[in-house]
Amino acid sequence: MAPHTRCLADATIHVPRHLFIPAQAWAKPAGTGAGHWIDREADPATWWRAVCSDTVVFTQLDDGRTELTPENAAKTYAPTCSASSPLLVNAFLRHLAPRSGDRVLEVGTGTGWTAGLLSYLTGGPEQVVSVDIDAGLSAAAAANLRSAGLAPRLVVGEGEAGVPGLAPFDRTHVTCGVRQIPYTWVEQTRPGGVIVMPYAPVMRLLRLKVRGDGTAVGRFHEECAFMVLRGQRSRPAGGDVDADTEPRVRKLKRDPATLLHPPPGLQVLFDTVVGDTPWGTEDGIITPLGDGLSRATVRGDQVTQTGPRDLWDTAERIHDAWLGLGRPGLERMGVTVTPEEQFVWLDDPAVPLSYTRN
Repeated sequence: MAPHTRCLADATIHVPRHLFIPAQAWAKPAGTGAGHWIDREADPATWWRAVCSDTVVFTQLDDGRTELTPENAAKTYAPTCSASSPLLVNAFLRHLAPRSGDRVLEVGTGTGWTAGLLSYLTGGPEQVVSVDIDAGLSAAAAANLRSAGLAPRLVVGEGEAGVPGLAPFDRTHVTCGVRQIPYTWVEQTRPGGVIVMPYAPVMRLLRLKVRGDGTAVGRFHEECAFMVLRGQRSRPAGGDVDADTEPRVRKLKRDPATLLHPPPGLQVLFDTVVGDTPWGTEDGIITPLGDGLSRATVRGDQVTQTGPRDLWDTAERIHDAWLGLGRPGLERMGVTVTPEEQFVWLDDPAVPLSYTRN
């Protein structure tokens, strides 16, 4: 088969996922909240079922500080490395569209599976450079890749810095959530090249194309959930709400249910400006969480707002503005990155979407 005809279906056959899954791990089938332990020796059928299905497999907890055990994985310890959902991996690679001969930078080596798939799709492991901040994960990925007969270049370092000494790249593939897009990735991707990443403010796949003027412009695609780049992790939402400000209580001006299930376009605005989409609990309480310093909580016909920002007021203004703009959807929205700034836009990639943040 000629290299230029290689496709994702071929890649998953030649670089099988099972070579990148440890004998023991925590599996979470896509679309479910429940997880379970898998052990290749003790229960091979369950292990293979997880490996060969659309299941996320967690391989590290708490940056490796907490041992991966059934008890720890079932608790609230944060997973910090996983073999992502195969369907989501496929979606990212489809949008990246690597071709034979392309040079690819991957940010976030993880288990090494996508580095292996990229090696096949580009025609050779020498075309792929994968960087990860965790030396232990990088070493494990190297062993996994060797078992597949592959040896892309693995670098231990800060993903935000990229790998300037090996640039430029034709494609940049990011496997961790990104709150603020490092301009270094744009600099290290040639004009006409593509950057694909999980854009963490809205947790959607973002595909950017680099332009000759040093900017990158792109649009939102599939929903996704990825662990955030280590250098960009925020405090737990709501965990550090500012207690020094007096709570501000007022009557609601509208039915809060209108904000609970926003269409994708409105959700992008909520997530970008407020920090999260308002969400409800079983007891009827509705809360939008922001940057960890502010909170708005709705009970009955009243809203209580604390911290420096009046989040519910902001959410209502965003909703009104969205209605006034004609209820725009994702097809009218995107992101632009320049050396000086990055912003969400509506219709025109050169003009930041205006909104009130107060």
